Amino acid sequence: MYFAGVIPLDYMRKNLFFLFLFWTVILAAQKKNHNQIDHFDFNNIQARIQINPAAGLVQGTVQYEFEVLDRKDTLFIDGRRMDFAEVQLNGSPANFISDDHGIYVISKFRPSEGNHIELKYSVTPESGMYFINWKYPQLDSSEKQVWTQGQGKYTSTWLPSFDDIREKVEFDLSFEFPSDYKLISNGTLVSNEKINDTTRLWQFDMEKPMSSYLVAVATGRFDAQRQTTTSGTEIFLYYQPEDSAQVEPTYRYTKEIFNFLEEEIGHPYSWKNYKQIPVKDFLHGGMENTGTTIFSNAFLTDSIGFKDRNFVNVNAHELAHQWFGNLVTAENGNHHWLHEGFATYYALLAEKKVFGSDYYYWKLFETAEKLKELSDAGKGEALLNPNASSLTFYQKGAWALHVLREKLGDKAFKQGVRNYLELYSYKNATTDNFLAEMEAASGQDLSEFKTDWLEQSAFKAAQALESLKKSEFITRYLEIAALREIGLNAKYELLKEQLLFPVNEYIGQEVVHQLAGLQSDLAINLYKKAFESNNIFVRQAIALSMNQIPESLKTEFETLLRDESYLTREAALYKLWEQFPEKRSVYLSQTRNMIGFNNKNIRMLWLTLNLVTPGYEVDSNEDYYQELAGYTEAWRPFQVRENAFGYLFQLGAFNDASLKSLILGTQHHTYSFRKYCRQLLAELLKNEQYRQQLIKLSAEMAEEDSVYLRKQITG
Repeated sequence: MYFAGVIPLDYMRKNLFFLFLFWTVILAAQKKNHNQIDHFDFNNIQARIQINPAAGLVQGTVQYEFEVLDRKDTLFIDGRRMDFAEVQLNGSPANFISDDHGIYVISKFRPSEGNHIELKYSVTPESGMYFINWKYPQLDSSEKQVWTQGQGKYTSTWLPSFDDIREKVEFDLSFEFPSDYKLISNGTLVSNEKINDTTRLWQFDMEKPMSSYLVAVATGRFDAQRQTTTSGTEIFLYYQPEDSAQVEPTYRYTKEIFNFLEEEIGHPYSWKNYKQIPVKDFLHGGMENTGTTIFSNAFLTDSIGFKDRNFVNVNAHELAHQWFGNLVTAENGNHHWLHEGFATYYALLAEKKVFGSDYYYWKLFETAEKLKELSDAGKGEALLNPNASSLTFYQKGAWALHVLREKLGDKAFKQGVRNYLELYSYKNATTDNFLAEMEAASGQDLSEFKTDWLEQSAFKAAQALESLKKSEFITRYLEIAALREIGLNAKYELLKEQLLFPVNEYIGQEVVHQLAGLQSDLAINLYKKAFESNNIFVRQAIALSMNQIPESLKTEFETLLRDESYLTREAALYKLWEQFPEKRSVYLSQTRNMIGFNNKNIRMLWLTLNLVTPGYEVDSNEDYYQELAGYTEAWRPFQVRENAFGYLFQLGAFNDASLKSLILGTQHHTYSFRKYCRQLLAELLKNEQYRQQLIKLSAEMAEEDSVYLRKQITG
């Protein structure tokens, strides 16, 4: 029995249970079938986002304009572990629920246009947006940055958006951020105004739609140089003021690459401008956000470093993505090669324009060797395998396009690519869509090509070799490489001929590698020829491959310390120091002011050798040790820290501060560095003295900073 107006408790519990069960089923169905693109079409997102970098907090108001295509009771927006509030649907409060995946707006949606949802949210992103060095208030502002990495469906960690790459939306974003910093995002900067003494509002406008994973924001103490391409597109090359001397060599050939790709691809660049921003501790080499490439500041270089490691390939690769991936996006992971294979291939074409045909064929040869090795081991992968490795998607994809171009000819290939881009601009495409356009342009049946290069796991090594042999340079290189197992007496004249001016750097390096370990008079004569070639890469091959320096080549080897190559100088310094102890102080004095790459490779080697050279600047040893150990500080770029950790491990000289930094490294957001720190920590734990020191330090540190170490200690 119950009284009027009062709901019995057992009845309430029963109905709440069924209500909970109902929504659990609904949400499970949503998660299982995230295919709401058939029911809703989002056109525009306008957001005003406040970023509090010191707190690692993001808050914002987002407005979505969309069409309803079919009857539906629930609309879903991705937003990981966000707090949502005040949801409005077409101007009225809306029912909604949320979970760790996003927000579910509940209504009787019926086919219609011009619908709007507005929501407010807040989140502390665990990934996707990275707050670099904001936990160190003592640092200068130039060391602090915020940047995003959305590929892999991570934009929804800081902005309610859409993980489905088929949902293409025009994003118009505004950001509130501390006014001491510059903020860069996709699109045209519409306004940049101070809100108050500490905060500035940056407003950006996009005119064309894109997938959410291509949304980006980066902040820091940046300046920019501007360039204008032949077609009138503005390029913004960002850098921190202290890196101004590295701007030209880092961004060398940028405008030339842009102009080449526009002409080669035959479809105009589709975005309003193009920006490139180097950031600290980036997860990858670079990321092709729409019109806004973010890349690792490890690629910053001077003119000497440019010869060893430069930004040209990554620069061209990420720019090519503005067509292949950003303008036309793959339907799903089965067609990922339409992004990476194309970007790799067109980057290689751009490098061919910059560095020449020999470079192009050499890179194809190198990747063919790796793909053949993988294939011969039974580990080959099909390009249409969504779980394939980067080697497959990138390099095998590039090879497939190289072979396809040879098959179709330049004219039909370029026409087919142009038709493909025009037909699927701002849309999604499949491999069959691409092949259909190539068949239409060429009049050829590509079913065999699809089987051999896209569906087959094995690498078509024989076909690749026939293609490579079209290069006279590769044919000549293979002839010299075939001499590896032949005695020096029998091949001496042939090798000597390859060292005559002008020396081909790839063949010259092969000659040097064939001399490794040899110290006969004939070998010494060839080494002298190689030194005299003055080819920076042939001489570098000597520095890297000669493990025992003959006395008769000592003088020549010492000249490597002055070569315009940081790799050469580093290798030469170590080998000379090791093998000629009587001249160690001389070598150290000659290299005292050398730094090397941004990871300070030569400087750290110099510090280490200095510390273990008896009698050399003994009074300064403590200062040198503190400098070396100081490079492990947790706020420094992980490449610098990793290098310093390696030398401290060799010296057996970790102090408390460097050990704490190593412990923090085991939780670093960059996978490769995190893995390195964990492996090094495992080695240190084998030493009882270090083990006790680490146990003591872990007790002093916050649990979230030392969680990995604690697990290793407790087993």
